[in-house]
Amino acid sequence: MDELETKIPDLILTPLKVIELEDGNVLHALKKSDKGFFGFGEVYFSKINYNAIKGWKRHRLMTLNFVVPLGKIKFVVYDDREDSSSQGQFSQIILSIDNYCRLTIPPMLWVAFEGMDESNMLLNFANIEHDQNEVDRLELNKISFF
Repeated sequence: MDELETKIPDLILTPLKVIELEDGNVLHALKKSDKGFFGFGEVYFSKINYNAIKGWKRHRLMTLNFVVPLGKIKFVVYDDREDSSSQGQFSQIILSIDNYCRLTIPPMLWVAFEGMDESNMLLNFANIEHDQNEVDRLELNKISFF
């Protein structure tokens, strides 16, 4: 499947396949042959409540692969990297079953996300295990978007 364009060229937005079956759909997430696959560290689900905003977060080493199999989540990615062609740019992406894609976020980009439905579930397929020492956090008001 072809990638979709974002304002930040290092982001990868990949449409995913939904196989519709009478007894329940199969939702693809990530294959090791996909462009967004950079190894396996851990996979986890995160629930985001309606109107709750999580972020800002920046991983220095981890590549994130976000998929939203339930609900609707708005992601905002901010690039403050000094050597980047998209420095100072924001990308806003809404993922849901109606826009079923995988958002791959490389290290050193800030991300925040908001639950837009009553029940929202995020799947992250990360290339390394979570390490509190490689993540930076900022209060929401430190980067003006929300």
